[in-house]
Amino acid sequence: MILNCESQSNFETKAIKTFEFQYRNNTVYKSYCDLVLKKKVSNIYDIPFLPIKFFKSHKIICSENYSHIFKSSGTQGIRSKHYISDINLYIDTFSKIFESNYGKIKDSIILGLLPSYLEQGESSLVFMVNHLINESNFKESGFFLNNYDELYRVLNKLKDTKVILFGVSYALLDFIEKFKIKSKNLVVIETGGMKGKRKEITRNELHMLLKKGFHTENIHSEYGMTELLSQAYSKENGIFKSNVSLKVFVRDINNPLSLKKSGKGALNFIDLSNKNSCSFIASEDVGEVYSNGDFKVLGRMDESEIRGCNLMFNQ
Repeated sequence: MILNCESQSNFETKAIKTFEFQYRNNTVYKSYCDLVLKKKVSNIYDIPFLPIKFFKSHKIICSENYSHIFKSSGTQGIRSKHYISDINLYIDTFSKIFESNYGKIKDSIILGLLPSYLEQGESSLVFMVNHLINESNFKESGFFLNNYDELYRVLNKLKDTKVILFGVSYALLDFIEKFKIKSKNLVVIETGGMKGKRKEITRNELHMLLKKGFHTENIHSEYGMTELLSQAYSKENGIFKSNVSLKVFVRDINNPLSLKKSGKGALNFIDLSNKNSCSFIASEDVGEVYSNGDFKVLGRMDESEIRGCNLMFNQ
């Protein structure tokens, strides 16, 4: 199984084998590698990372057989598409990562405040939270579209029960502007994104507001994207934990073919659960990766930086 990488060396071995498989079977990724690869891949630092924008313009897949298509929110234009050949691999991945952070799914009440994702449809986040809701043993688990009154009623009712609330940033802010809630058993997991509904603010600013509104010492975060099947969670200070299927590296914004284990720069991801698409993704997020593999997201590259990277590939 993908999620049984007990050691870093085991992860690297699996990553090399995954690269070889995807180079042979993913025509878009192979074409990209042939353009930028200057030597034989002998370790993970030699592997080319596919710019994430390719998911908007190309069909990134190793086989023509797929059962699901997940799409990004599209707040910046064209929606990314991720073609999923094995939905059970995705379920197995997010279930194990969730339980390694929060315990058995069945033992928690799972609530979802994800209105924009529900309205657009075809969201990997909604699929994940919906599965968690269905696996929960509690009938109170469910989604709340824009029904803040009902969410407040449920949270008040469940003050003595473990509750995990997944929420998109703007909706959580909308909720606490209308209601104040205090529950020692409530875990709030923000999934990021103002989705054009509010002015963008830093994660620190967001968490300060949410901590005050929910009367809690910590706001948790989920880091995920349409183009990745693995997630990372942060339980405090915006520091995300890597896991057995997802490792994060840093690249120099001015040299997109560079790769380092730690430092500040643009973030690259190896996601072994992306078995039938591409496991090696160069994101447009900027952050810091620590020596233990944990990471922090500091912002996004601007369009000029992205265009500069693209120009290097097109020369």
